[in-house]
Amino acid sequence: MSDFIPAAKPIIGAEERAAVDAVLASGMIAQGAQVAAFEQEFATQLVAGRECVAVNSGTSGLHLGLLAAGIGPGDEVLVPSFTFAATANSVALTGATPVFVDIDPLTYCMSPAAAEAAITGKTRGIMPVHLYGHPAAMDRFEEICARHDLLLFEDAAQAHGATLNGSPVGSFGAFGLFSLYPTKNMTSGEGGMVACATPEIARNVRLLRNQGMEKQYANEVIGLNNRMTDIHAAIGRVQLTKLAAWTETRVRNAAFLSANLQGVTVPTVAAGATHVYHQYTIRVSQDRDRVQQALRDEYGVGSGVYYPIPNHKLASLAKFAEGLNLPETDRAAQEVLSLPVHPSLTQSDLERIVAAVNTVVRAGT
Repeated sequence: MSDFIPAAKPIIGAEERAAVDAVLASGMIAQGAQVAAFEQEFATQLVAGRECVAVNSGTSGLHLGLLAAGIGPGDEVLVPSFTFAATANSVALTGATPVFVDIDPLTYCMSPAAAEAAITGKTRGIMPVHLYGHPAAMDRFEEICARHDLLLFEDAAQAHGATLNGSPVGSFGAFGLFSLYPTKNMTSGEGGMVACATPEIARNVRLLRNQGMEKQYANEVIGLNNRMTDIHAAIGRVQLTKLAAWTETRVRNAAFLSANLQGVTVPTVAAGATHVYHQYTIRVSQDRDRVQQALRDEYGVGSGVYYPIPNHKLASLAKFAEGLNLPETDRAAQEVLSLPVHPSLTQSDLERIVAAVNTVVRAGT
């Protein structure tokens, strides 16, 4: 069998290693000049100049963004159930209640109609997730939030560079959070970036990430230690210079897969949307788990199931969703399978993925 094709593959090269060595040699390892430069470069290149605040993880960014926007006990925030648990966890950690909403079956992002139907007198905000790199319907969510006087937030953890109607994700809500975990479209080793709509939210996030202080020992609020280090920022700065080319490759790889896969439902791209393919996610109408195992065992093709247990059925979050029925979320959790689409794939890899999927699916019909 040929070499195994992994579902994801972080790319760390000589430039990243040199950047880390330079930070270590400088003696300034914690939050410093590298973090400040990374924040500015990220703001300029990805979120239309919105002020950005770097933190130590994507989950920290969501948590601090919500706190900075005033979310807390007694509030409800609408979130999708079909995503990673960090989205709902961040709401619960503020003391607010995550309210789970069903998805659009074509894009896998939160359904605007389902969200509007879930609004109550306690609802303070809506936080869609730009899942798999496809932007949520932010234009419609903006309209809903305006009608109901709600705050809009963005979980853009998987969507670096995605756009809707020409506007980048991260530029719609009160804040947008980007994860910089190793398997994302770019990484800082670990970390997150909060793009803030107002100076007030940005300042609040900066206070909260640094023990509640801007000046040493002058603590203004009760805060956390969620800072990014200069080591991580140095990696992120290098990765940012490569993101555009990597995204082009992901889009090109996705186009090849969509043009050649048979017997499965390939990803949909909504009108006006730019999909950056953090994941290339198909639907399999057969036994999805059998297909995944056959791809791995017989053809050496890795894949991922994101997410097999919807949030509203997790032991940690089910208490917020008693009696809730989310049919499209449940169906997607049983059918989705994410194939390799990362920039390290060769043309031979892509052809092998297509041949493997088509053969396995054909054999199961």
